Amino acid sequence: MAKKTWQEKFDSDKPHQVKIIEKRFADMPEGTKMFIATPKIIDAYINHIPKGVEVDVQTMRKDLAAEYDAEMTCPVTTSIFLRVVAEVALEKHQQGAVLDKITPFWRVVKSRSPLAKKLSCGTEFINELRTKENLS
Repeated sequence: MAKKTWQEKFDSDKPHQVKIIEKRFADMPEGTKMFIATPKIIDAYINHIPKGVEVDVQTMRKDLAAEYDAEMTCPVTTSIFLRVVAEVALEKHQQGAVLDKITPFWRVVKSRSPLAKKLSCGTEFINELRTKENLS
């Protein structure tokens, strides 16, 4: 079976979930009401961040948890879905979409983050875009 493209991962129709975790997981204690987003939910959140404003991943997780009536958002799936969103945006840019028409993932992804090092664009591209928007 062929590996799914970033776009196919983004278009997944798997629904978001809210569940109570039965044991400690990442930064969440046992019994936490945890939200598991989708790439489309992460994408929509990032697209609402105004130009020149940065939001860290922790803040995004807190905001999404509150929006979906949970205590916390899963850090693992959030990171995975953030990468999916970024790679789809990068593919669109490589296909000719102007920066104003792609999801501004650089408002959440810092160039020094572990995720930035995994992205196909490399950290310099993220640095350039963050600098243009006066983000730290």
